[in-house]
Amino acid sequence: MQLKLFVIPIKNVSEAEAEMNGFLRGHRVLAVKKEFVADGENSFWTFCVEYLDGTAAVTGGTGSGQKVPKVDYKEVLKPEEFEVFSRLRDWRKVTAEKEGVPVYAVLTNGQLAQMVQRKITTKACLKEIEGVGDARVDKYAEALLRLLADPSTSTTP
Repeated sequence: MQLKLFVIPIKNVSEAEAEMNGFLRGHRVLAVKKEFVADGENSFWTFCVEYLDGTAAVTGGTGSGQKVPKVDYKEVLKPEEFEVFSRLRDWRKVTAEKEGVPVYAVLTNGQLAQMVQRKITTKACLKEIEGVGDARVDKYAEALLRLLADPSTSTTP
């Protein structure tokens, strides 16, 4: 897993934007953290991109018949992290079945992996994960935080 930092100024964005978009098209992105730095006409966006080294994204648009390669979280996560990740996936499966929705509608594998890697301990930290907003925090935080704090906890929601 690697990190790459991009700075996109609010003026003359074309070159920096093209560089970032080209990079994103060519890599399997795991997470993106963005921040806006306000400094008048010198304001800019920063993007910290977490990606898998050596794993290029599949070229071609949707409908091309090609699939985006899957991330093998057993390779990405440390063994103890993967154990917690697996318990979170088990919990997610049970939760999705109870709610009658696909597992990715509860949380994605990428979101679960980030929770484990960042060692999430609070609701505020959960909200920092891309795609995890107030609704998901209200609905799932108690169970997630319990599993993250004590991975041996039951996976029943």
